[in-house]
Amino acid sequence: MRLATATAIAAVAVLTACTKANLLPGTASASCRPHPQQSFSSILQDATSAPNATSLPRVATAAKLGLWPRHGPSARVCGDVRAGFARCQAWLRTDIQGLLGPNTPGGYAPSDLQTAYGLTTDSQTTGGGQTVAIVDAYDDPNVESDLNVYRSQYGLPACTVSNGCFTKQKYTSQTNAGWAAEESVDVEMVSAICPKCKILLVEAASTSVADLSSAEQYATSQADYVSNSWSTNEGTETYDDVYEDGCGAIVASTGDHGYNSTAQWPAILPSVVGVGGTSLTAISPRAETAWLRAGSGCSKIYGKPSFQSGSNTGCSMRAQADVSADADPDTGVAIYDTFDRHGWLVFGGTSVATPIVASVFALAGYASANPAGNLYSHTSSLNDVISGSNGACGAPLCVAGQGWDGPTGLGTPNSSGAF
Repeated sequence: MRLATATAIAAVAVLTACTKANLLPGTASASCRPHPQQSFSSILQDATSAPNATSLPRVATAAKLGLWPRHGPSARVCGDVRAGFARCQAWLRTDIQGLLGPNTPGGYAPSDLQTAYGLTTDSQTTGGGQTVAIVDAYDDPNVESDLNVYRSQYGLPACTVSNGCFTKQKYTSQTNAGWAAEESVDVEMVSAICPKCKILLVEAASTSVADLSSAEQYATSQADYVSNSWSTNEGTETYDDVYEDGCGAIVASTGDHGYNSTAQWPAILPSVVGVGGTSLTAISPRAETAWLRAGSGCSKIYGKPSFQSGSNTGCSMRAQADVSADADPDTGVAIYDTFDRHGWLVFGGTSVATPIVASVFALAGYASANPAGNLYSHTSSLNDVISGSNGACGAPLCVAGQGWDGPTGLGTPNSSGAF
């Protein structure tokens, strides 16, 4: 009870307002939004008895039936791009389509992810009043209906435009099969981790850094927690200020090429939380290693931030990643997607890990001007991943070990305490 009371007191703390500067032309200025909080008494009630919890039904998942995880072929859904453009980071299992058993999709389900990362109580009792924004490219006309098939399958409340839970801001009607799959991954992973959160999907006009940054600016004007499951090589500094919101957590994928001599942007920005990836080989007890494709690297542009000064990163400049979550397609997640595809599929990639991390920030409900620094100050509330590698550059940039390492950063969520 004492812990629940302390949590409740923290939840009703007044947030300091701040103003965002250096906006892109043609967009209105944005201020940090005060969070719509529950009353103190209702938070206490939720923390103790959870009468309004989003309880998941006790249905067998593929993991609980012993059908998941399992090894198999996969392919990335977005191809390489030229300079000035970004690529999504989702990987699709090419050998799995449909159900693995009666009413049982392949891949990890929401309850599996919540169990693995110590989020079951948080996911059931917190997140109300928070919005997680997702920035992707092109339009997916099926995303809302696919989202609600996913949520219905796993006993999550409907999240629609009509009930005010889901909002889509689109800047184009052009479609793209790879990015449509990415959008399904993103909105469904937010649903898995923060079922009570509202979801804002912002669809950029194209994959250009300029268009994605315009979409980012809209996202940060509407939400404290923004997920970017895409990346490009660092060197594009024109739009850096868009990702310096100073009001909440902007998270971004570190890529899927393993160690990279060119760090991935925007994840490499000191103002952004860079998300790496793991192989989640078991959920209870949790077992994880570094995913062999999880991105890591050293910046050639951005200096070492103060929050990394106490960590051996092997870099004289900013290093990535900061934190991580499941990303290996061999230990991937169930996703429902019908645009150019056929329903239940399994996806991996740091595209999975990124919205998971953004959603844990939303569960914590704290809009900080230094979200990455908060992680580095609370490492005891993270699962340190100490095995696996993503390249031949040695520790700590390529080999997971105690403390910070390149593929997994400080580790994976162990409740929302570090966020």
